[in-house]
Amino acid sequence: MGPGDCAGEHQDRLTIMTDSNQTPLLRPPQTGGTATSQPAENSRQIERMIPRRILEISYAFWRSKALMSAVELDVFTTLADNPLDLETLTRRTGIHERGAHDFFDALVALGALWRDADGRYGNQPEFDYYLDRRKPTYLGGLLEHLNARHYQNWGWLTQVLRTGVPPTGGVGTYKALHNGHPMQEIFLSGMTAGSLVAAQALAAKFPWREFKTMIDVGTAQGGAVVEIACAHPHLTGGGFDLPPVEPVFASYVLKRGLSDRLKFYSGDFFSDPLPTADVLVMGRILHNWDLATKNMLLGKAYRALPPGGALIVYDPLIDDDRRADAHALLSSLNMLIETAGGFEYTGADCKEWMRQAGFIEIRTEPLGDMHTAVLARKAL
Repeated sequence: MGPGDCAGEHQDRLTIMTDSNQTPLLRPPQTGGTATSQPAENSRQIERMIPRRILEISYAFWRSKALMSAVELDVFTTLADNPLDLETLTRRTGIHERGAHDFFDALVALGALWRDADGRYGNQPEFDYYLDRRKPTYLGGLLEHLNARHYQNWGWLTQVLRTGVPPTGGVGTYKALHNGHPMQEIFLSGMTAGSLVAAQALAAKFPWREFKTMIDVGTAQGGAVVEIACAHPHLTGGGFDLPPVEPVFASYVLKRGLSDRLKFYSGDFFSDPLPTADVLVMGRILHNWDLATKNMLLGKAYRALPPGGALIVYDPLIDDDRRADAHALLSSLNMLIETAGGFEYTGADCKEWMRQAGFIEIRTEPLGDMHTAVLARKAL
């Protein structure tokens, strides 16, 4: 076969046409003689595919890092009051002029910013609502946490998949991050932001009118319990966490005007009993630990609850068929990287663990973001 034949075959395999919506369509090659067998034709169709999914996944980190940098540079907070032209926005965010134009236009292309006919930039509504750090709905703490820890730690994925052991060079263990680690503030604010939408959904969906007290176990800043308390003025309670977290919790609760209703409960859930309340919440807690510890924590929750009390657990639950929710499965890989034994789990798994602990009336409830809650009651 000469060079011309090879080039012709290559061109034939990659012949593409598009419909009016720019959807790629495969044009069958023009061949003479008898039809090829089905397996051979399938093989040729695969050869002619555009590897769109492969490329989208491969380059996805470009998009996420651009958004993380925009949060780090306060782009959305800077634009929250008024649209700004390129020169002013560049100056106020401290970005060098060499990359500024492309960076801001990339954010336009990603749907994070808009740009008008006069060249002024502004926030798209979703990004303005959630990424202006002056708003109580600020989710930037989550992006700062992903940027400062996860982005670096995921560079260890291949090694951890081979060894099953978290990296000693990773950015901060959970224990260290609760005990004065330099990144403690970023970690705790990231936990608050990561639970915001889930907490708001719980505030709306759970029958809080039937209960008087609640405690958030592993509370961090207290983001979840604050959102629920804001929506239900009759509730009192607080958050349970390690002693070094108390000042951060107290400051956040004071800022939200809830110090008279929410208090900090200091302790270690490995060595101390859990505080008693009508409702215990374990948000983004169980996935950090191995199965024995998961069962231990559920048992402690059961013993701490009064008759008729309720337990709410939420994590990025894996779908029961383990094939649809990529985020939850990737989150389980994050537990592989960051913990000694943690893993995500299915709703069916959690229901069974709760039954073994003694709970009844167990059900799951999607929370509108990447989390699903498992709700259970203790018998009267």
